Amino acid sequence: MSRTKGDEEEYWNSSKFKAFTFDDEDDELSQLKESKRAVNSLRDFVDDDEDDDDLDRVTWSGEPVGSKTRLGSIQSLSDALSDTSAKSYAPELGRPKGEHRDYSNDWSLHDTVRRLRKGKVCSLERFRSLQDKLQLLEEAVNMHDGNVITAVLIFLKRTLSKEILFRELEVRQVALRHLIHFLKEIGDQKLLLDLFRFLDRTEELALSHYREHLNIQDPEKRKEFLKTCIGLPFSAEDSAHIQDHYTLLERQIIIEAIDRQLESAGQTEIFRKHPRKASILNMPLVTTLFYSCFYHYTEAEGTFSSPVNLKKTFKIPDKQYVLTALAARAKLRSWHDVDALFTTKNWLGYTKKRAPIGFHRVVEILHKNSAPVQVLQEYVNLVEDVDTKLNLATKFKCHDVVIDTCRDLKDRQQLVAYRSKVDKGSAEEEKIDVILSSSQIRWKN
Repeated sequence: MSRTKGDEEEYWNSSKFKAFTFDDEDDELSQLKESKRAVNSLRDFVDDDEDDDDLDRVTWSGEPVGSKTRLGSIQSLSDALSDTSAKSYAPELGRPKGEHRDYSNDWSLHDTVRRLRKGKVCSLERFRSLQDKLQLLEEAVNMHDGNVITAVLIFLKRTLSKEILFRELEVRQVALRHLIHFLKEIGDQKLLLDLFRFLDRTEELALSHYREHLNIQDPEKRKEFLKTCIGLPFSAEDSAHIQDHYTLLERQIIIEAIDRQLESAGQTEIFRKHPRKASILNMPLVTTLFYSCFYHYTEAEGTFSSPVNLKKTFKIPDKQYVLTALAARAKLRSWHDVDALFTTKNWLGYTKKRAPIGFHRVVEILHKNSAPVQVLQEYVNLVEDVDTKLNLATKFKCHDVVIDTCRDLKDRQQLVAYRSKVDKGSAEEEKIDVILSSSQIRWKN
């Protein structure tokens, strides 16, 4: 591509004229300081193999689980925050020490790109003019090899001013996409922000700016930085996520300060019996909700640490709230709170048990937390599907539920078979014998 004399002078004055080798790129290929960590599952409390794709998960084991803020949707903003391990982005291009054979400056553009593709040692030092470098890039793009394209882009990044590099890539969309991806991978936020400004891609610019919060360790400084992100040109959905992230961290700072003081004083029973294993700062929303249900379950709605306050402020769905609260209260073996969680009252004053997550899941969680048989039986009985109820009752030795269900189904054969599973001379065996001898039941088999 031809350039005016002024353009060529700008190029020659701004080029670094430095030989390209991967040996010098170690710093640039370092990982981002904070890796993406998915919220841990409820497997500490729930052994659930099905129907859990729609729920976020949580644990309070003390292990750090990330710094994102929403349930599933806020953990990443359109995957803009995904971090990766260090990767090999391109073939090795530097000349190894002591290697001089098979090393030439006379290869054609095609041969040079072909050698890069094969991962052979190759110097791009001889491509000094802007025209040669652009032809090299076009040859790499035509080769349709991402590693080769990236290798050439790194060479251009090192030897061209960013203004010229951006201008040339603006009309070369394939190469531009590779550069954007590469800059995200290595965490070069400054150059990425400059590129988005040049391209006038305001939303991507905003997302890249937001990503910089990952490098801010001090909670107060991170909070203030997030506040500056609120007015940036995000999409409507991402704007809501940014606002929630700021609000959540603001609350976490307040909760952390109060709870640290309460724990140090040693006068609060819950902190004495269950010392905190980690700070709540920068934890995801669902983890913060679990923490609140564990340490602050009975607090008034007006307090920042109240679970109900968190639910309303961040519009947490009933299903997620109940699952998280159940895990927390079952972990504490607070069966009265578990009962209250599923008890509803209608306008006539009648009470009814209701579980938006399904009573079969309630049973699994309760069993995981060593609930007594009396508690388990109550919730097994509330499972609507008969086969599921029988399976759970048999699995968890809820003998009365199995016996009563077989009786109601008039299934003599299954009841006889179950008799062999209970202890001889037990109350359960006696109950089965009484039912089997009853003349008032018309058995199906």
